[in-house]
Order: sequence, then C-alpha cells, then structure tokens
Amino acid sequence: MREHMMSTITPTFRQGQPADAPFLAELVNLAGEGLPLRLWESMREDGETAWDVGRRRAAREEGCFSYRHATMAEAGGQVAAALISYAQAPEPQPIDYATMPPAFVPLQELENLAPNTWYINILAVYPDHRRQGLGAELMAVAEKHAAKHGKPGLSVIVSDANVGAKHLYLAIGYRQTAVRPQVKCEWSTDGTSWILLTKML
Repeated sequence: MREHMMSTITPTFRQGQPADAPFLAELVNLAGEGLPLRLWESMREDGETAWDVGRRRAAREEGCFSYRHATMAEAGGQVAAALISYAQAPEPQPIDYATMPPAFVPLQELENLAPNTWYINILAVYPDHRRQGLGAELMAVAEKHAAKHGKPGLSVIVSDANVGAKHLYLAIGYRQTAVRPQVKCEWSTDGTSWILLTKML
C-alpha cells in the first residue's frame, strides 16, 4: 500500500493506463468494502496473492474492471481517486445463479434493473484526498461520458453504510430506485443492504 499526502492542488483528470493497475486494485477494494479482495483470493493462481489478481485484472484490455474504463484523478502528481464507468447493455444480462458467487448476486440483480444506463462501477477517493470535491468532479465526468454515448441516464450502487457516498449521489440528482440485502458469506462489513440509485439526463 502507498502513503498519501494532503493536497489542495487543483486536480487533473486523465484516461486510465495499464500502469494504474495497482491504484485501481486498491481503490476498487476500498469502494467495495473488502468484497473484491475476497473474490480475488478465490481466483489466485500459483504464486499469486489476492492483490496480484486485482492488479492483473485491472491491467486487462477487456472486462468491466479494466483500466480502459477508468478515469484517474491526480493531485500533486499522485493518484488521488478513480472512476470506473461504462455503458450497460440495452437488455438485462441473464444471471447464472449456479456459478455466480452469492455475494455478487444482489449487485447483479440491481444492475439488471437499470439497463441502457451509463453505469458507475467504482467511484473511490483515497482517504487523504477526500472532502476536496473529487467525487463530484468525477461524477460530472461520468455524465459527460453518458451524454457522449447517447445514454438516457446513469446508475450507481452503494452500500447503505456508505453514508457519505449516498449523500453525494442524492445531492447531485440521483434517486433511490431499488434495494437488495447484502449476502455476507465470509465477508464482513457494516452495511446490510445495497442501494441502486439512478439519474436521468
């Protein structure tokens, strides 16, 4: 893990790159409250750690969790935050309940309730860079992506325990659309439910 310094420098935004994989793995796990790391643990190959899996997946050319879908925010030459967002298919994707890890089923069910939207998969800010408006600025970037790709609205899923993120989404025009209970298995978190929020453009 890296150390971070407080910065009031005006942030810059750029497209993700393969070299951002270590930061994306950290930020995705941060946003997912440890659930991604639990998944990566089950996907390890010989000699790999769970973090290796996360970095490998972030560096892929394909897949939803890929640097290709990332917008990075930098402050003072350091990565401060990231957005991973992309277009949802026009029709809901079938869920293979037999093979999908149970903890991810409620998340996929909520995604399927917002087809044809621009989906914010991850919005995460390193703790030392919070309360500086980065989250709101990255959400504005997501809206530009949605408009550019002709999507009628956006969607995002948040844990009920993530009060700060939910407050941000509601403040910029998102509305609660649906709720599903979290499935914990061996994963521990303070939340009890996943909340789908949507915004029409």
